[in-house]
Amino acid sequence: MAADYLTIKELTDAVGGGCTPRMVRHYHKLSLLPPVVRSHSNYRLYTQQDVHLLRRIMALKQQGFQLAHIRQLLETDSEAEVKTLTTGLQQQYRSVIQQLVRLRQTAAALEGILGRDRSCQSLQAEALAQMRLLEVETQDGLVRLEKLWDSWDVATHAHPEAFQESLQQLLSELTDRSEIEVDLLSKLVLACGDVSLVNFVQLSEAAIAAARNALKAGCQIVGDVPPVVAALDRTRLAHLGCLVETLIADPHVTSAEAAEQAFWHQYQWKQLLQQLRSGCVLVVGYAPSVLTAACDAVESGQLQPALIIGMPIGFSHAPAAKRQLMRSGIPYITISGTLGGGLLASVALNALVESLLEKPDCHCYLN
Repeated sequence: MAADYLTIKELTDAVGGGCTPRMVRHYHKLSLLPPVVRSHSNYRLYTQQDVHLLRRIMALKQQGFQLAHIRQLLETDSEAEVKTLTTGLQQQYRSVIQQLVRLRQTAAALEGILGRDRSCQSLQAEALAQMRLLEVETQDGLVRLEKLWDSWDVATHAHPEAFQESLQQLLSELTDRSEIEVDLLSKLVLACGDVSLVNFVQLSEAAIAAARNALKAGCQIVGDVPPVVAALDRTRLAHLGCLVETLIADPHVTSAEAAEQAFWHQYQWKQLLQQLRSGCVLVVGYAPSVLTAACDAVESGQLQPALIIGMPIGFSHAPAAKRQLMRSGIPYITISGTLGGGLLASVALNALVESLLEKPDCHCYLN
């Protein structure tokens, strides 16, 4: 066998991501993969070009594309075909969003009942009884349920909301997680009001331990833009001896778009990124390109952070940057896909800092 060729097992090992020889054979039958040369023993032989093609198929599949659409994407060449396929995918996207809206409405109704704290639970039995009479999944059911909130919500005027009680009911599946991780996830949920966020948060196995060790050692903390740094718990960080710095130190950068443009067009930020101290904690909440450049610097040995909190927002570069982060080998905390933002990135670091230090009764950081 020629050294340039790969067996089907070597192909799937090179592609990774859960790809199996059975899947490869199935893709051949669907014409997603072209015919390949065979050995004298009639085994399929593959090249690096096949590796790249299969990685593309796996990536599209992981993004939720159906195999029929993947085949169209691979076969599309002309501008007219691209336009036709784009229109079809836009229609599919709108349909998916409509389904998500309906599911979000149903989830909100259920959260309104299951999330009641102890003081409001006297109404829960009545609410559940009413729920049995309604088809909540239908639009008509949601409208009728909305009308019932007025009577149920009277109890909320008598006391402050008990967030932890509500979270204990809504996040009951987290019992197998560590106390610090549960606290981190709970704070992220409270920062955005979306319980489903828990399913998108990704932590490397060593992330929490690496972060706590670095923070206890007084590591350098670097946020990508001023709004991220402004949301950090400077009091606790000062007590830990952590120096807080801003990568793109431009007060006019207050949006993800502005952060992207600044990082791309002002080379000093890229140089500064490569000069960060070994063992630092990098908090990226706005610019996807900052996270991509950080991962590139890690791979080239120019950057050795203790932890990267990578939660930039965006619809193409951000998901790709997060996937690169999860492959980097560096301890990380991220939110897969397009979700994220500066507040969530700051909340993640603050939760880790709070796990080390009770709130100090002073404002020494101001000095």
